[in-house]
Amino acid sequence: MKTDIHPKYTEIEIVCSCGNTFKTRSTYTENLHIEVCSKCHPFYTGKQKMLDTAGRVDKFRRKYGLQG
Repeated sequence: MKTDIHPKYTEIEIVCSCGNTFKTRSTYTENLHIEVCSKCHPFYTGKQKMLDTAGRVDKFRRKYGLQG
């Protein structure tokens, strides 16, 4: 491998808006602040809801004559 052409790979701390922090390795040089992590994202917490507020699924089924 050629020397001095690859970025430095260091350990950084990632801080979520919910207060969760964890460390990872990255070429990014500063600590990273994120809005959503696996501790607070609805998909990972099991609080995800599937909403069809506009009735789009029913409208589609009626339009194309599908049973559901």
